[in-house]
Amino acid sequence: MTNKPLNDTIHRVTQRVIDNSRDSRGRYLALMEREADRQPDRTQVSCSNLAHAYAGVPEDQSALTAAKGPNLGIVTAYNDMLSAHQPYARYPERMKIWAREVGATAQVAGGTPAMCDGVTQGEDGMELSLFSRDVIALSTGVALSHQMYDGMALLGICDKIVPGLMIGALRFGHLPAIFVPSGPMPSGIPNKQKQAVRQLYAEGKADRAQLLESEIASYHSPGTCTFYGTANSNQMMMEMMGLHIPGAAFVPPGVFLRQQVTRAAVHRLAAMERGGDDYRPMARVVDEKAIVNAAIGLLATGGSTNHAIHIPAMARAAGIVFDWNDLAELSRVVPLVARVYPNGSGDVNHFHAAGGMAYVIGTLLDEGLAHGDILTVWDGGFEAYAKEPVETDDAVEWRDPGESGDADMLRPASDPFQADGGMRLVEGNLGRACFKSSAVERERWTVEAPCRVFETQHAVSQAFAKGELDRDVVVVVRFQGPRANGMPELHKLTPPLGVLQDRGYRVALVTDGRMSGASGKVPAAIHCTPEALGGGPLSLLRDGDVVRVCAETGELSTTADLSAREPAPYTDDQTGVGRELFAMFRMNADGAEQGGSSMLAMAGL
Repeated sequence: MTNKPLNDTIHRVTQRVIDNSRDSRGRYLALMEREADRQPDRTQVSCSNLAHAYAGVPEDQSALTAAKGPNLGIVTAYNDMLSAHQPYARYPERMKIWAREVGATAQVAGGTPAMCDGVTQGEDGMELSLFSRDVIALSTGVALSHQMYDGMALLGICDKIVPGLMIGALRFGHLPAIFVPSGPMPSGIPNKQKQAVRQLYAEGKADRAQLLESEIASYHSPGTCTFYGTANSNQMMMEMMGLHIPGAAFVPPGVFLRQQVTRAAVHRLAAMERGGDDYRPMARVVDEKAIVNAAIGLLATGGSTNHAIHIPAMARAAGIVFDWNDLAELSRVVPLVARVYPNGSGDVNHFHAAGGMAYVIGTLLDEGLAHGDILTVWDGGFEAYAKEPVETDDAVEWRDPGESGDADMLRPASDPFQADGGMRLVEGNLGRACFKSSAVERERWTVEAPCRVFETQHAVSQAFAKGELDRDVVVVVRFQGPRANGMPELHKLTPPLGVLQDRGYRVALVTDGRMSGASGKVPAAIHCTPEALGGGPLSLLRDGDVVRVCAETGELSTTADLSAREPAPYTDDQTGVGRELFAMFRMNADGAEQGGSSMLAMAGL
């Protein structure tokens, strides 16, 4: 089948991104060329330096000393607090063996922190989550600063880890890079059952023991959580940008195919070394078209709202300017082709079985809805990502996934679930915010009601328990932005607000904080910028002001006269759980639309 020409809107948005990025992208590429020229020739480096570098790998010392082949640096985010990252424990030793098979060597360049947002949801530790992305990027930079590597194998999956690894690795973009995932855990109890127990607990109709039993039945073993949240959206984007081996995203851990795919990744990374016949530096792979493809994938699959923050931040690290106007304009023409929980009933395992990323990429390319001419890490270009890996006796083979295996889960782009991508920009006299319309029934896209203003999600829960929110209401939770408290996810708001909605009330959320990629159902204007701290419009709202949130018209406004009001004071105590150590990050963070980063802002990127 011949692919249709690229959609005019996608072409126009991409060209605008290229034009807006011309100076910054030029500076970035010039830096990468200079770094490539400055990369030390290990045969000329001080013998003492080399001795230190090779002392920890006696089995590879002779190969390293002779400089017989490329040396691959592994940056790992392993820990076993994250079920998704637990399988990484043994990856380095296996990857070293697979590197030797093709005349290469591999070393663990360093590790990065990797926190589990599922553990810190609703707790003080969540206020470190967004800034952990900056710490991961910095840790990646430290790991690679030894300059002993000819390629980067990046081991990370979850929420801030992939964006952090991406940002850090892009500053070493003269090297080739491949992201290496480990796959999702087996499916647990049905998602609707899990959601129902959460709401029963919020209403006091289920006790803590019942809730814990339900949650453990859902999150139960090594592997990525199976809902389509930020972690799995990360894996989707790595496929859309050509930074994975094709089809690697959702192969489960512990199966032979996962081992084969990872082995292929090591072999491929070794083949892309500088000076070889197929040099593919990360700086050239991650270009404007790749960033647009990542956004297209996010919209087409109903991915996590967190990536409205992460995509601009990752783009900045490559000298690319991408903002919410670009995302909103793409959303108007990119159809929703997947419904994965929380936007549908099945999880990522069902999605993968139905055709997964191979099907999504194939149907987008068929309809001219993605850039097919991007440079990828795989030989064969982006069209190779429209095939899925299958097991053979001694290698991986790729095949066409065929038609969708589940029309309730995956649809062709010519006959989608929804004509647009479901990520709306809403703006007005309360600022700019994101609205994930793909997760919300259309009749709930517009809510206009008196607001109730809160400054913590715990206060919302308390008001709910007292019955104070049993009415049509716009719940405003402010002072949750990057500079106030690190922009935590407010996922704990979903059950009580969902209960109010189920009781028949018109309910919406407005916040300068984040909502988890697992959230949905309740209309929400999130990532509101400018944030409340510093005099943003949310700081001027008072209880009872009428607020309108409308995804149809793109409106976020109040009828109240804010001009004569003073901003509400912010008095939260940012100490404990290490939060005081992150004062520099909060103080220097930029806005959500720029990525909510302190590090990028201070670096002038």
